[in-house]
Amino acid sequence: MTQTKHAVEFEECGDSNNRPLKISKIEYDDDGEEEEEEMNNQQRKIQRYLMAIEYIGTRFCGSQKQLTDRTVVGVLEEAFCKFVGQPVSVICSSRTDAGVHALSNVCHVDIERISKRKPGEVLQPHEPAVVKRAVNHFLQKQHGDLMVIDVRCVPSDFHARYKAQERTYFYRLLSGPEPLSTLEKDRAWHVQEELNLPAMQEACRVLVGHHDFSSFRATGCQAKSPIRTLDELSVVEVIQSPYFPSLMDRERQMKVADDLHGCHSNSEAVDTSNEDVGFGKRRFHRCLVVTARARAFLYHQVVERILNAKNVAAASPMAPACGLYLGKVKYDLPSL
Repeated sequence: MTQTKHAVEFEECGDSNNRPLKISKIEYDDDGEEEEEEMNNQQRKIQRYLMAIEYIGTRFCGSQKQLTDRTVVGVLEEAFCKFVGQPVSVICSSRTDAGVHALSNVCHVDIERISKRKPGEVLQPHEPAVVKRAVNHFLQKQHGDLMVIDVRCVPSDFHARYKAQERTYFYRLLSGPEPLSTLEKDRAWHVQEELNLPAMQEACRVLVGHHDFSSFRATGCQAKSPIRTLDELSVVEVIQSPYFPSLMDRERQMKVADDLHGCHSNSEAVDTSNEDVGFGKRRFHRCLVVTARARAFLYHQVVERILNAKNVAAASPMAPACGLYLGKVKYDLPSL
C-alpha cells in the first residue's frame, strides 16, 4: 500500500475590494438543478466537505453573504478562494442574524483540486485536516473571530441545510445591578433587575410541543409555515464565566451550579450586594442560560398569551442578538 501526500498550495485571489467574487447561483427549491450539479461533481471529481465553524457574531452582519457587508459566509468564501485559487460557494445549515454567535454552525463546500503547476490537471482531493489548517490560516488574518473547528468528507448529495435533523440554541442572560464586565460585552444580555427563575421555567413548559408560532415570525421570515415542534425549552442558572463554555463544559458547570445553589430556594435570589469581595475583584452577576432545541426555529421568545394570539403585534420587543448562540446542529452522518 502506498501513501500519497498532498502539498498545500495557496494562491491569492483577485482584489476583492475592486469587484465581488463570481459565485454560482444556488436554488434551494429546484431539485432538478441539485441532481444535475451532483452528477457534474462526480464526473469532475469534486469533493464535498462538511465543516463545523465557530464565530463571534459581533462584527458580522449575519451569516448569509451580502454584496457590501461583512458576513460569515463571505469571509469563509474569501478564505477558501485564497486556499484553492478559485471562487467557491459555501452553504450554511443555519442562518444567524447580525450579532448572533455560534459554538458550532455547519456548512458544506465543493472543491475541485486543480494543479497550479500544471493548469488543467485535476489532483486528488485534500485531506480534511489539510483543509482545516489551510482555511484557518487565512481566517486568522480576518480579526480572528471565525474558525473552522472540524472538517470531514461527505457524499456529493449530503446537504448541510436539508440533512440537518435539529438545532440547539442557547441564550445567556446576566442579572444584577452591577455594571457589565468588559469581558462580557456583546456576549450576553444584561438585565439589571433580578429575574424570577421559577416563572421563566414555567413559561418554558407552556411552549414545548407542537404550536403555531405566528406571533413570533419576523416580517421577512422565509419559512413556509409557522407550525413548529419545540422539543426542549429550559432555563437554568449556571456559574458566570467570561468564556461561554462548550457543550461538554456547560454540562459540567451545570452540575457544579446545582451543587452550589442546591441549598437555596429557587424562588429567591441570593443577595450578595453587601458582601465584601476584596480589592480588585468584582461581584458576579447571576447567569441564566435558556436552551431551545427543535427541528427548525423562528428565532423569537414567547409566552402563552402571545402564543395564543397568533399575531406578531402581540409580541414584546425581541431580546438583543448578543445573548444568542447557535450551539449544535444534529445530523445522521454517513459512514465513508
